[in-house]
Amino acid sequence: MPSPSAPTTSVASAAAHPVAIRDVAREFALAGGSLPVLRDVDLDIEPGEIVVLLGTSGSGKSTLLRQVCGLDVPSSGHVLIDGTPVRGVDPRCAVAFQEPRLLAWRSLSQNVALGLPRGTDKQDGAARVAELLELVGLAEFGGHRPKQVSGGMAQRAALARALARSPGVLLLDEPFGALDALTRLRMQDLLLDIHAAEPSTVVLVTHDVDEALYLADRIVLLAASPSGPGNTIGSVRTVPGQRPRDRAFDPQIARLRIELLEGLGVPSHHEDDHGPTTTTRNDVHRSTRHRNDDDRTDRPVGPRSSS
Repeated sequence: MPSPSAPTTSVASAAAHPVAIRDVAREFALAGGSLPVLRDVDLDIEPGEIVVLLGTSGSGKSTLLRQVCGLDVPSSGHVLIDGTPVRGVDPRCAVAFQEPRLLAWRSLSQNVALGLPRGTDKQDGAARVAELLELVGLAEFGGHRPKQVSGGMAQRAALARALARSPGVLLLDEPFGALDALTRLRMQDLLLDIHAAEPSTVVLVTHDVDEALYLADRIVLLAASPSGPGNTIGSVRTVPGQRPRDRAFDPQIARLRIELLEGLGVPSHHEDDHGPTTTTRNDVHRSTRHRNDDDRTDRPVGPRSSS
């Protein structure tokens, strides 16, 4: 259940959908050859789960995200949403990007309304837009143009637009990457509030390890494939504890942070009782279809829980 302080909405959101990625590979044609980006990607995502895709630049995070919603087509393999193959841009998904991508000549309300399903009744649509603006804290700014609000406010409007169709799968491609540090922290909390109010399956791309640890149920680390050119899933880690998580020191989170950083090739310079810690990607690699790599009974899937 949402926490007592979490916002609520009167419009029922679509049921959160499971996502299944099966043997997905993607390579791009180049003059005189090709560029393999992804290979042998298998992943199951549960309904209502928040999964973060983490990896270095060029590891294929955004490319994988685009396969899920049909903005791009795998070179081989396929993606299933609720057991049905993704063929073309999938209406069960909504996407928000690093840039708000709002239309400058329209108000925030009008921009949010662009996300409504085609054929929505005018009165119902206006009510839905007003509700979403309230949800993201922009109720008093619906008449403003994008240039009249801050970057964080514009990004909140972009999230509201993505939610307008009540998606079963919400895809976020570094949605807070262009924001200042404090606004980014507030937006992370807003995302958890939104997820509590309108639970959907969330797949989020980020470069930020701390952001991943704060938001995710599971973190998928993309890394170079050991079987050939391209990137694949190096490890999948369940984040311990319930959301919202303490931003202060937590020993379990700290240990996982060290492992993720070193899996990204960033030395942690951490020393424990046994001397310097060195964790390789193989230490946390899991086989099967990367569904469960840790005991998941210690945390709920779905809405943000009470603190």
